[in-house]
Amino acid sequence: MRRRDFMTFMASAAATWPPAAQAQQPATPVIGFLHTGSRASLNGSGYLSGFEQGLHETGYVEGKNITIEFRDADGRSDRLPSLAAELVRGRLALIFASDNAAAIAAKAAAGTFPIVFWIGGDPVKLGLVASLARPGGNITGVSGIATMLVAKRLQLLHDMVPNVRSFAILINPANPQAEADVTEAQGAALQLGLQLDVLKAGSADEIDAAFATLDEHRIGALVVEGDPFLSQQSQQLYKLTARQRLPAIFTNPIDAARGALMSYGTDIGQQYRDAAIYVGRILKGEKPADLPVQQGTKLSLKINRKTAASLGLAIPPSLYNFADEVIE
Repeated sequence: MRRRDFMTFMASAAATWPPAAQAQQPATPVIGFLHTGSRASLNGSGYLSGFEQGLHETGYVEGKNITIEFRDADGRSDRLPSLAAELVRGRLALIFASDNAAAIAAKAAAGTFPIVFWIGGDPVKLGLVASLARPGGNITGVSGIATMLVAKRLQLLHDMVPNVRSFAILINPANPQAEADVTEAQGAALQLGLQLDVLKAGSADEIDAAFATLDEHRIGALVVEGDPFLSQQSQQLYKLTARQRLPAIFTNPIDAARGALMSYGTDIGQQYRDAAIYVGRILKGEKPADLPVQQGTKLSLKINRKTAASLGLAIPPSLYNFADEVIE
């Protein structure tokens, strides 16, 4: 075959090759970061510093030898499937999914694409892995055991306001973990002899509407469950609970520092670090199926003394002694 004919043949063949085959691989690995909430709430949470620390411990520094492509749904979980598909079409090394809904969307879109998650629920019940010890497939990560803490939050809040009998739990119904959280809370309320209302909100207006019903139902205390959208609206929630003089417990340890009465949950920043270490190990050749799902074990109760005083509450000695921190 003459050289001119050969070059013509190669040009014609290249036009029929799949885009992935034609694309030059990036000089550094690219991680797709899928998040249900907003970038502002993610940056303000402190979680990203934990993620960056875990990458650094495995030898990766963003902007130096690794790139992170963020996709944020701004609190709208219905956007996640298209965002996950967009990431899968890119030239990525893997996807990090930063919450329940993001992990489910990533798994649905990824096929055999490697995924590492942080979630606040049970990854087996959510259909993400076969088991904690042997996740199988292409996905693994860290679970914050959130469902098992719902009952404890209700109990701690009841300890703070023992004379209150009517409680409510605020959830985002779009969160795949919401139904399990409600079931857990209802069981705990029954054991404690408390009345429990379920408030649902997936938008700022729905949060306002939910709080408008509190007086009607004579709700005396509120459990705010963990959710990317509700975390995104934390300032709105702090203001509403303060305005209505409503004792409330949140999930993120930083909530109490920002003005909430109480917070009880796992150290999510540390868990992001652990998840990022898995990211680094997979980038170096390990398989998700061989990395067992980790569960958060470090729990933290924080109480804001100033908020308690503004509500006319004295911190019971039992809670004071149990708390990891009483914020002055």
